[in-house]
Amino acid sequence: MAVDMSERKTDFGPPHYEQFLPPIIKENYGKWKYHEVLKPGVMVHVSASGARLYTVRAGSPRLISIDKIRNYCDLADKYCGGYLRFTSRHNVEFLLTDQKNIDPLIADLKALGHPVGGIGNAISSIVHTQGWVHCHSAATDASGIVKSVMDELCEYFTSTKLPGKLRIALACCLNMCGAVHCSDIAILGIHRRPPQVKHDRLRKECEIPSVVAACPTAAIRPIMVDGNPSVEILEENCMFCANCYTVCPSLPLNDPLNDGVSIWVGGKVSNARHEPMFSKLAIPFIPNNPPRWPEVVSAVKGLVELWAANARPYERMGEWIERITWPKFFRMAGIEFQKEHIDDFKHAGLTYKRSAQLTR
Repeated sequence: MAVDMSERKTDFGPPHYEQFLPPIIKENYGKWKYHEVLKPGVMVHVSASGARLYTVRAGSPRLISIDKIRNYCDLADKYCGGYLRFTSRHNVEFLLTDQKNIDPLIADLKALGHPVGGIGNAISSIVHTQGWVHCHSAATDASGIVKSVMDELCEYFTSTKLPGKLRIALACCLNMCGAVHCSDIAILGIHRRPPQVKHDRLRKECEIPSVVAACPTAAIRPIMVDGNPSVEILEENCMFCANCYTVCPSLPLNDPLNDGVSIWVGGKVSNARHEPMFSKLAIPFIPNNPPRWPEVVSAVKGLVELWAANARPYERMGEWIERITWPKFFRMAGIEFQKEHIDDFKHAGLTYKRSAQLTR
């Protein structure tokens, strides 16, 4: 006997997604024939029944106010029956059935300060982590850098003049809550010094066995300091992950002088043309320079325009680099090879199988 999942009642877990789908999607589920991009930020899905679903994608910050959400809802009520969705890269998409509403919706979005784009051969919004606004282990800001970079690259969001799609991500520390390990260009905050040990506070605030156990590389061990229990950190083993600070506020990791940003390139999740790829280090360190991070913005823009000027149609950044070779990419980008570029981690890299593609 078939069970209607939308009617099932439980006391745990989320409600079934079907009850939130627009009627046109429910009616044409499994019947879509094709989709195409009509213009920057606008696409249409066409069903075998002849039904058409139009999508208008607008750039949106990751952190938004209740007032902004209400603005989105008002536009959705006005133009598309109240239906919208947020993408995994923080765009907001309005789902329309009436093509006449597209241009008025775009005009209202621009009046609110939200550009329309990010579909097809374009940069989508930057997926990013919390940064200084919330996270205790951040080595850099997230929202500030993302805003500064996208202000400079907005023309590549609102047009489709790039060779292919480009995905940029930011993680504010190497725990990488963002998708920096598999993005075309990744901005990664890095710490360069181990946590400071506040011996006078540690024994009052922290459980030393928990602190020792929190370290994934066994860099922390208990010692006695002036007759009181404390810990020491073996710098050569520390990977700057901030796990210890998570369980013990007497081990702060943030350091304005030594914290900063690194730039990684060449990752992707797509299986098209080439199996998924991990990002690789390009620029080892750029110092934090808030509020606009001009050095980071310049570096990212330079990489985007270098790829745009030399890649073949639909060629992702990592595919382009593999074609021309990494040494040539470093020369073209003006990046000096440094010791940080040497990958000496023994248990990863190319030995991991990263896709379902099989070769004989």
